[in-house]
Amino acid sequence: MAKVTKDTYLYWYELMLRLRRFEERAGMLYGQQKIRGFCHLYIGQEAVAAGTMSALRDDDRVITAYRDHGLAIAKGISCNEAMAELFGKATGCTKGKGGSMHFFSKKHNFFGGHGIVGAQIPLGAGIAFADQYFNRDNVTICFFGDGAARQGALHETFNMAMTWKLPVIFACENNGYAMGTSVGRTSNVTQISKLGDAYDMPSQSVDAMKCETVHEAVAAAAARARKGEGPTFLEMCTYRYKGHSMSDPQKYRTKEEVEAYKKLDPIETTLETILKRKYATQSRIDEIIAAVEKEIDECVQFAENSPYPDDSELYKDIYTEADYPFMTE
Repeated sequence: MAKVTKDTYLYWYELMLRLRRFEERAGMLYGQQKIRGFCHLYIGQEAVAAGTMSALRDDDRVITAYRDHGLAIAKGISCNEAMAELFGKATGCTKGKGGSMHFFSKKHNFFGGHGIVGAQIPLGAGIAFADQYFNRDNVTICFFGDGAARQGALHETFNMAMTWKLPVIFACENNGYAMGTSVGRTSNVTQISKLGDAYDMPSQSVDAMKCETVHEAVAAAAARARKGEGPTFLEMCTYRYKGHSMSDPQKYRTKEEVEAYKKLDPIETTLETILKRKYATQSRIDEIIAAVEKEIDECVQFAENSPYPDDSELYKDIYTEADYPFMTE
């Protein structure tokens, strides 16, 4: 199991701060109409990304839904590539053709960014099946929201994954609301981790407002998968401070509820631990903050100055067969 050290805490803090500042800037730029289309921010859920990445290896695979900016950057996609993608620029991680919901990087083993609710669940199992088939010592972690937990594809996938003992971790980022509908209004089973019981899949609910508990749960699940013991289902109990998307007026929850969760902010609690244990001085923290803010400023400038995709890109990256006979201009 990956050991948690002083450096781990500093990694968590810097990464979460980077994700927060990136998303805050993205929200501001969306309001200025420099970013168009759909935009789902990750603000509040950063401990999931940070705790997961510290527990896995770089060559492990990640696949997720459309709230993907945070996990993509945590997996290694640069802020430059991420912001350029939001701007629809050619220098983006999917050449400006995917946008907010469809980040992707083969280099960093980040397989999306999927807009169809729950579509990534069977895909995640498929990636894990490929690793098992080719005897690769890799683990796939498949993220989805609490709303996607109601999809039939989840049950089909859970059944197959357990039958074949696939090296996959299913992680439900339960932020309490499927768009604007609370978990309690969509199911009689509000503890989503219980869904794994029907398949004898090891399952647990995780306090995902803390990097430590996320790291511990993911590390244990990854170790189990690498031993050939099959999948694990983790319900990451987290919270988003912003709406479902930028167009969400958030009338389905109270301000008091949001403020209560902000007291659990993983960035602030991690910083408190760092300072309390003297893992870093305040001056070192100030340096990290300044470096992150500079990085975000630079990624916006990079996106602003990057070109839009050329018209010739329209039919590229669609078919693997270059002379596909049924495609005409």
